[in-house]
Amino acid sequence: MAALRFDRPGSDDPGRGRRLGIDVGDVRVGVAMSDPDGLLATPVETIARATGRRGPDGADIDRLVELAEELEVVEIVIGLPLMLDGEPGTSARKAGDVAFRLRRRLGEGVRIRMADERMTTVLAQSRLHQAGVDVKGGRRIIDQAAAVEILQSWLDQRRDALRDTP
Repeated sequence: MAALRFDRPGSDDPGRGRRLGIDVGDVRVGVAMSDPDGLLATPVETIARATGRRGPDGADIDRLVELAEELEVVEIVIGLPLMLDGEPGTSARKAGDVAFRLRRRLGEGVRIRMADERMTTVLAQSRLHQAGVDVKGGRRIIDQAAAVEILQSWLDQRRDALRDTP
């Protein structure tokens, strides 16, 4: 697997189309999607993790591929949870493995990106709490909200990058 690094929104941009945002956890995968214009991220679903680091793709990868095809996405943004010192840990390697598997399954037609997701789960929990959502025992909601944070951040940075490009 290649070195884990962040991608830059706007570089090699696929243009108009839906995007998926993915928050890879140990137990679940949170999924969000954008509108076709790439302005707003919304939650989609939470998928149980089924794929280990080795071996065949599990039902989680199958479902992500299915969603990408059903929604005709042009780009998938996967949160890369580097440690606060910037080094990849176990969680980052799991996200990288999901990216590798999706690239292999979806081919060149869908760009797979890695985005900085440090602190997105904390931010998602905070926003849900501020909105009055009871997240006690609601990890599925938090996982989706984290995916929304990852994707919305990417969309905002993409919009800024494209606006600044001549």
